[in-house]
Amino acid sequence: MSTGSGREWAGHVPGTPGYRRLLLGLFLAGVATFAQLYSPQGLLPLISGDLGIPASDAALMISLATLGLALGVIPWSYAGDRLGRKRAMGWAILAACLFSLAAAVVPGLGTVLVFRLLEGFALGGVPALALAYLNEEVNAVSAALAAGTYISGTTIGGLTGRLLAAPVGEFLGWRAGILTVTVVSAACAVAFLLLAPAARGFTPHRTTLRGAVRALAGNLRSVPLLLTYAQGFLLMGGFVAMYNFLGFHLSEEPFHLPLSVVSLVFVAYLAGTWTSPLAGRLAGRFGRKPVLLASTATMTAGVLLTLVPSLWVLLPAVVVFTGGFFAAHAVASGWAGAAAVAGRAQSASLYNFGYYAGSSLFGWLGGVFLAGAGWPGTVLMTAVLCLLALGLAWLIRSPQEA
Repeated sequence: MSTGSGREWAGHVPGTPGYRRLLLGLFLAGVATFAQLYSPQGLLPLISGDLGIPASDAALMISLATLGLALGVIPWSYAGDRLGRKRAMGWAILAACLFSLAAAVVPGLGTVLVFRLLEGFALGGVPALALAYLNEEVNAVSAALAAGTYISGTTIGGLTGRLLAAPVGEFLGWRAGILTVTVVSAACAVAFLLLAPAARGFTPHRTTLRGAVRALAGNLRSVPLLLTYAQGFLLMGGFVAMYNFLGFHLSEEPFHLPLSVVSLVFVAYLAGTWTSPLAGRLAGRFGRKPVLLASTATMTAGVLLTLVPSLWVLLPAVVVFTGGFFAAHAVASGWAGAAAVAGRAQSASLYNFGYYAGSSLFGWLGGVFLAGAGWPGTVLMTAVLCLLALGLAWLIRSPQEA
């Protein structure tokens, strides 16, 4: 990697202060981003009751934010080229905190949703740039391990946002729950800016419009890549729909669980911290496609088992579903980069676009199915998405799988 000064920068190595600061900084950036993005998810039953709106409308708190993120990842990838990775990520997280603060205090659902959309767009700067920043600043031999630390931060962030917001919201109201997560995220954002070392492996530069369009169009002409992007769209859509409306299911007949207890279901997210690296190792041994197919089939089985009206079955089923999702996502997202034909950063951004667009669309549509057919309706929609992803995964062909 060139530093722009004629010398080659080999990257931070494990055991050095720069490496530790970089990993801790990116871990905190992941926490700040995904805690904010998903903090309303555990509060949706409260939001629905307080505002007198159906579950599908309450779920727009998630869908509008993930839509904003989907729209933001590609522009932020080019902003990072111009401003530098760390600087652009810092601006992104701090702007998101301001929009989150506004969403927590403004009156009216419509205004809240506008700020959630803006918050999501700002948050797009982190997934768009974090792995590029990491790969440029960490020694190539240690890059995979370092990336795992960042991914764990995103998982812990999503879990923290949900676990923190729901109990606070149950006692002080959903706005207080969101505000609490915003304060924690702002502290993490400041810590990221103070800890993360200055870039030495990248020099900011301008990207021409022609070059940007060429990189995106080249990847969009690849059928295997389009099928891979579809994996993110379908699987993330089903994943978010299940978690958006599981709280409604558990708070009603036959369970009647309080919201603070329901929020503990999100601990199942920790299954992803184990299955994601496991899927990577298995893909290296057996190939990406078999692992992607097995992971998606596991996810399908998990969501269908949530139909059993017993917590002894439902809770393990959520763990199975979650582990299957994160394994499939780990394989598909890695495949999107490895099979890129016109720029890995742009291919990753296109995968992220599909990933969060699916979250936005199906995270809302699952509520429509819930209103029409109850929990079985949401489960049916999610299972169909998984089966579609399974069929498309079977069609993927690439040099890596030949």
